[in-house]
Amino acid sequence: MVTRLLAILLFLSTVSFAGITDDVREALARNNASAAEAELQAYRSRQGVTPDYLEALSWMARASLASHLPDQADTYAKQTESLSRQMLAKRPLDAEPHLPIAIGAAVEVQAQVLAARGETAQAVALLRRSVETYRNTSIRARLQKNLNVLGLAGQPAPPLKIASYLGPKPVALSQLNGSPVLLFFWAHWCGDCKAEGPVIAQLSSEFGSRGLMLLAPTQLYGYGARGEDAMPKDELPYIERVWQHFYPALQGVPVPVSKENFNLYGASTTPTLVLLDRAGRVALYHPGVMPYEDLRTAIEKVVR
Repeated sequence: MVTRLLAILLFLSTVSFAGITDDVREALARNNASAAEAELQAYRSRQGVTPDYLEALSWMARASLASHLPDQADTYAKQTESLSRQMLAKRPLDAEPHLPIAIGAAVEVQAQVLAARGETAQAVALLRRSVETYRNTSIRARLQKNLNVLGLAGQPAPPLKIASYLGPKPVALSQLNGSPVLLFFWAHWCGDCKAEGPVIAQLSSEFGSRGLMLLAPTQLYGYGARGEDAMPKDELPYIERVWQHFYPALQGVPVPVSKENFNLYGASTTPTLVLLDRAGRVALYHPGVMPYEDLRTAIEKVVR
C-alpha cells in the first residue's frame, strides 16, 4: 500500500511539473521573469535537467535579450548550451523536440549578443562552427539563417538544387545573371506563406516586364494533409495541390523541391525572401513575411 501511494505521489509530482516550458513562457508573457526563474528552480530540484527544462531555460535567454539585458541573456544562453552538450553525450540531438529548440536558441542568442556588441566577426565565427557541428541535424537551417542574416547580403547567391521540382523546369541561378531574381521559400503548411502569396504575385506582375524572375523553393516535410505521415511519392502531389489551390497567380513559377536548398539558405522560417541583383549577388535576405511596400522598395533598387 505504501509503495503504491509513493508511486502515485511521484506520478502526480511529475505531471504537475511536466510542462515547464509552457509555465516559463506563460510567466514571461506576464513580464514576470522572477516567477519564471522560480518555476525553473522548482522544476530542476524535483526533475533534474531534462530537455523540457533546457528549452525553458533557452526562453529565459530570449526574454532577457528582448528586454535589452544582453549580459543576462548571454549567461542563460551559455548555461543552456553547456547543459545541452552534456546531455548530447548520452543521446542524439533529434531524439525529441525540446533539445534541438534549446540548443538552436542558445547559439542564436549568443550570436545576437555578440553582434549587438559590435563583435560581428566573432558572431559569424560562432555560427560557422555551430553550422559545422550540427550539420546533420534539424537545427542546421536555423543556424544558417542566423549566419545569413549577418553576412549573406552582398555575397554571390548560393546555387539551388533543381533536380526535383514542380511546374516549369527551373534553370540554374547562374543562367539568370543579368536578371534580378526573387526567391520565395515557402512550405505547404505555412499560413504566413499563403498570406504573402498575393504580395509576391502582385510584385511579379509589376516588375516582370522589367526583368524580375521568380522561383519558389520548397521542401518535403514527411507529412501531408492533417499532419498525417506521408512518403515522398504522396507528399509531392499534396504539395502540388496546395500550390495550385492557394497560389493560383503563381502557377507559371518554377518550384524547386529540396531540403538542401532550405539548409543552404537557412530557410527555417517560412516564408524566407531572398532578392538577387542582376549580378547574382544577394541584395536582400529576409526571414519572415514582408509588407508589400517594403519588398517593392527593395525590388525597385535591383531592377534599375
